[in-house]
Amino acid sequence: MSESSTGPDGDAPDHGSTAPDHLVALRRDLHRHPEPAWREFYTTARIVEELERIGVDELHLGPDAIDPDLRVQVPDAAELAEWRERALEAGADPDVVEQLGEGVTGAVAVVRQGDHEQGPTIALRVDIDALPRAESTDDDHIPAREGFRSETGAMHACGHDAHATFGIGVLERVKESDFEGTLKLLFQPAEEVIGGGKPLANSGHLDDVDYLLAVHVGLDHPTGEVVAGIDGFLAVTQLRAEFTGEGGHAGARPEEGRNAVQALATAVQNLYAIPRHSEGVTRINAGQVGGGTASNIIPEEAFLQGEVRGGTTELRDYMQERAEQVITSAAEMHACDADITIEGAAPSATSDESLVSLVQGLAVDIRGVESVVHRDDLGGSEDATELMRYVQERGGQAAYVCVGTDHPGGHHTATFDVDERSLPIGIDLLTESVLRIARERPDAGE
Repeated sequence: MSESSTGPDGDAPDHGSTAPDHLVALRRDLHRHPEPAWREFYTTARIVEELERIGVDELHLGPDAIDPDLRVQVPDAAELAEWRERALEAGADPDVVEQLGEGVTGAVAVVRQGDHEQGPTIALRVDIDALPRAESTDDDHIPAREGFRSETGAMHACGHDAHATFGIGVLERVKESDFEGTLKLLFQPAEEVIGGGKPLANSGHLDDVDYLLAVHVGLDHPTGEVVAGIDGFLAVTQLRAEFTGEGGHAGARPEEGRNAVQALATAVQNLYAIPRHSEGVTRINAGQVGGGTASNIIPEEAFLQGEVRGGTTELRDYMQERAEQVITSAAEMHACDADITIEGAAPSATSDESLVSLVQGLAVDIRGVESVVHRDDLGGSEDATELMRYVQERGGQAAYVCVGTDHPGGHHTATFDVDERSLPIGIDLLTESVLRIARERPDAGE
């Protein structure tokens, strides 16, 4: 955490401000119906309902919103069918669900206002997926106590229900303003599996974007604190290795088998022995492993689900190359085969100073903001970096903003929840940022 400032005139802001009732209701509805990556049928349909209520110039769904061929970790047809049916039973519009097909979820909404051809194109990216984990049933957990706890077995344990609500709230405010230009609302699926950013970035909708904002709640910053620019994104690759050997009788003919679990065990141990790099942060984790069927059978199949990260994309690539080498060598050592599949990846990214400074300057005047941090490091990974880099490589500007929120449990835990006082802060901050960007066009043409 670095440079920070207090509200105007040094006064403590009023934390009592609240979001409009219909936006609180939206956030709670989304929290009650969370859906993991590529299963966001109800979530997308609910967002579409709000977009149609507000009115947009273009609404893109399914293959018109993202490139379906670039998706990774898509569930099988049976699981998708189960989540589609669940969404319909919860009240999702059947026409919208049909357009989402086999898990091509998410939406892109476009609004053109004023002399839009002379104005900039600004995009706001919010992610909408949930995590595959159970939510707390404790009475002191507000969603459980107040009746909007998850009904699906998944959970909004990272605040994406609030992010989607930010998007709808900003759209309402911009539509009522003197904004001149084009605003694109990007409701991105599958962030939690590092799977939705690339299909959205390569959809064509970002080709004309001059400025991109992405947002997250919390990140261990309290309600009333804003981080104008998040950096320190670790580039990440998630991979799966399938080891194949040959089964056999562990007692009678052990020499005839080729033990896939032995190859797996060698790979796991040697992955953690990869030398760290002198130029920056590197990470590796074998997060899930398995194989074999019985103690007296030489296992012919085993698997490893893992990830590598790096402080830069180049450092991530170093770790990935070495990890693949280790896995292949471990398999060869034990006369097995290894098939490696990349299941998700995202680069590193840096928020542009022009936008960071603009957001910081605005934040001190937003009601409810007590302190503003210029920049902070995420320390993790996020596939908003795919969109940020896509825009930046084409001459645009991008920034990732954090709106603090008090959360009783850490991110991804059963007791995570969003302090709803952060909803109006995020909506006000993002709306004012869009309006100021449209008027000032920071670093335009550079």
